[in-house]
Amino acid sequence: MRYFVDCEFNGFDGPLISIALVPERETRPDFYAVLPCHRPRRWVADHVMPVLGATAQARADVVAALTAYLVGDPDPLLVADWPEDIAHAASLLAYQGRCLVPHARFALLNLPGFDTASASALPHNAIADAHALRREVLAREARPGGVAA
Repeated sequence: MRYFVDCEFNGFDGPLISIALVPERETRPDFYAVLPCHRPRRWVADHVMPVLGATAQARADVVAALTAYLVGDPDPLLVADWPEDIAHAASLLAYQGRCLVPHARFALLNLPGFDTASASALPHNAIADAHALRREVLAREARPGGVAA
């Protein structure tokens, strides 16, 4: 199944702050986790930290929760529109050098004209942004000649 991924991080190439996976099928629950952010950059402190909406967990706990969330899916495809989102998700799956989910694929989409902050119900909140990404991709796919992931 496809999971639409969004992450928030402390500046470009900075540490992960939050990750969300929104499954293609609405019958499956979303995944959302927040990690501690020490010394957030000013922009992050102003725009990301106030909208996290969850308590931070230790990285090992987030890894365990993400692994438990994905391990039952024989062919998870994590879809993102930003390379760092894929890098952060893959980093969690490769925690301490071990791939904890036996099989996972990633897709990076180019979505001209799509802006997560404009489309999101709560910009810079990973779960709201991942929902916006899912809506956009599914709407484009529903159009004749639409994008596929």
